[in-house]
Amino acid sequence: MKVLFIGGTGLISEAVSKLAIARGIELFLFNRGKRDEFVPEGAQVITGDIRDANGAAEALGNMQFDVVVDWIAFTPEHVSVDIELFRGRTKQYIFISSASAYQKPPQHYIITEETTPLDNPYWQYSRDKIACEKLLMEEQAASGFPVTIVRPSYTYGDTMIPASLNSWQHPWSIVARIRAGKPIIVHGDGTSLWTMTHNTDFAKGFVGLLGKEEAIGQAYHITSDEVLTWNQIYEAIGAAAGEAPKLVHIASSFLISHDPDLEGGLLGDKSVTSVFDNSKIKALVPDFDAALSFAEGIKRTVAWFEDHPSRCTEDEAWNLQMDMIIAAHESGFKK
Repeated sequence: MKVLFIGGTGLISEAVSKLAIARGIELFLFNRGKRDEFVPEGAQVITGDIRDANGAAEALGNMQFDVVVDWIAFTPEHVSVDIELFRGRTKQYIFISSASAYQKPPQHYIITEETTPLDNPYWQYSRDKIACEKLLMEEQAASGFPVTIVRPSYTYGDTMIPASLNSWQHPWSIVARIRAGKPIIVHGDGTSLWTMTHNTDFAKGFVGLLGKEEAIGQAYHITSDEVLTWNQIYEAIGAAAGEAPKLVHIASSFLISHDPDLEGGLLGDKSVTSVFDNSKIKALVPDFDAALSFAEGIKRTVAWFEDHPSRCTEDEAWNLQMDMIIAAHESGFKK
């Protein structure tokens, strides 16, 4: 197969790129060339910016692809450009949506593609993804545009230490905080259920979708089947860091009152119990198996950071924010 990834070097997509190459796929990456260290050997890079529609069309020329995957489309405007750019030049277009698009809070804690509605009143990011899905499915019905939708949930890998509260730019911050004996905030009482998926496991399900005609017009989530409480997640991070974390449980509403930007990631995602039924992806990709436990996966991640000392940086502003919220919570005052 001849496959184009728009992006292809991000947290999730770099693992998919590696597996695609290993499976013998002729892979092209269209991106700005800002993360060359994550380009797998064997991939061909086309340098360009998908946000420049005319420039992207010129860079791609008359190239045709069996599959096009856009890893960095977030709004209806983005997918509208893709529809015009790739209409007639691909047999399958895969849009990366988000499992946060599912109903929050859900009517049932077990989420399926067919029965769980798309509705998230708490997070604009998710509503934009829903709008993208709607536009693409309408285009598929009207013109036959060959769309497949994939909804990842929280997916991590070597370069991300996943938590409900951590620094995005400096993810080592939470490990440093645990090792320093500082308290770690857990939203709520830490007993809501969640799923962590390693990017190499996600890749197995995703690569199995490439070129599958049966997937046209369909949506799939791809997650681990391991279900954990948030307390267990933080305990596993602590075990990987070599120190038992000192957990402080704080209501999501209190956290949001101190930082309104947390509403989407908490009420619109991580504070809501979410367990995914992966029967649909397994039916189409029978060899998909998310075999890596979070306890083992997070050990790999911490070890990768320790092997790359330049990545072991701390976010002092984030640390200060955590300390201030904990102090306010302990004093009984609300910002």
